Amino acid sequence: MTTVRKGQAPAKLGREEFHLRFRRAFYDPAYDPLEAQLAEIEEVAWSAYTDGRKAPRTVKAGPGFADPGYDLSVEWKEAHERLLGAEQQQKDPASRNRILLINGSARNDGSCPGEASKSWRMTRLACEVLAEQGFEADLLDLSLLTSDYDRHIHPCKGCVSTAMPLCHWPCSCYPNNAERQTADWMNEIYERWVLAHGVIIVTPVYWYQAPSVLKLMIDRLVCADGGNPDPTSTQGKKPELAKEIERAGWDYPKHLAGRAFGLVVHGDVAGIEGTRRSLSDWLNWMGLVDSGSFGQLDRYVGYYESYADSHATFDRDTALQEEVRNVARAVAEAVREVRAGRVAVNTHALRDPRPK
Repeated sequence: MTTVRKGQAPAKLGREEFHLRFRRAFYDPAYDPLEAQLAEIEEVAWSAYTDGRKAPRTVKAGPGFADPGYDLSVEWKEAHERLLGAEQQQKDPASRNRILLINGSARNDGSCPGEASKSWRMTRLACEVLAEQGFEADLLDLSLLTSDYDRHIHPCKGCVSTAMPLCHWPCSCYPNNAERQTADWMNEIYERWVLAHGVIIVTPVYWYQAPSVLKLMIDRLVCADGGNPDPTSTQGKKPELAKEIERAGWDYPKHLAGRAFGLVVHGDVAGIEGTRRSLSDWLNWMGLVDSGSFGQLDRYVGYYESYADSHATFDRDTALQEEVRNVARAVAEAVREVRAGRVAVNTHALRDPRPK
């Protein structure tokens, strides 16, 4: 018997509390002359919230889905179709080698720190190497979350822990217009991961961990490892249906498997090895291909030295700069080997007795 546990979520907001939260976005006194217009917009937002209009624009799922007549979110359907196209392009033998370079630092000179990050500089070194080798380098700068207007990666809601088929590929939790959980960046990011033949993550260590901007993306990529590409099979987010499907047998499809990966993790005091290992374990778990000993790097930049001088320290450490370049070279070579069929990727005959 399927039991869905309830009782954690609080009651919906009352009208006055909703008013207070809605108006926080319009604190600037420049909005004061627009009070009448804001009041009208607030009424629409209140209606959407109380009615739970998560996806106000929908389209029929159509052929290829368990329930072709199900009303899918327009945004989800468009993202789904882009991923199908991206996967086809990525698998085309004639497509150009492409590596996704991810800057995992939250710092850039367009926000409070007022200075570019060392991670950004390292990604630029890797880009130069890839360009020399004829690769296409797609640089994903996660620090834009701290500097761009209304750009978000909303947190994972943990659907997978209710049942794997409830976690849709791509994620269908956002946008949720009723809760004003919008402007989510992940649909673009999913597409960039799918298009890539290789991935390099360059990141600092924040308090023994990956920076929050990087961790947000990592959590939202859970749907790439076992996620359900057909939300109609669970009629959207019906946990009872998802539990039944998982109990009947779920194959945990690895949607990003076979891409090569590399890592550059740097810090100034502690935590680089643990962070590098956890990132490597995560990528291996998803079925990505390790690029060898030169493809993973953890280094200190100015061990216990001044933060203020860290860029100058990096300038002097030409060996570290070359090690970063070697990560790019190692991933490029791994991509060539995988695409040439000289590296077997998920083709062994072994069966996982405990898939997840």
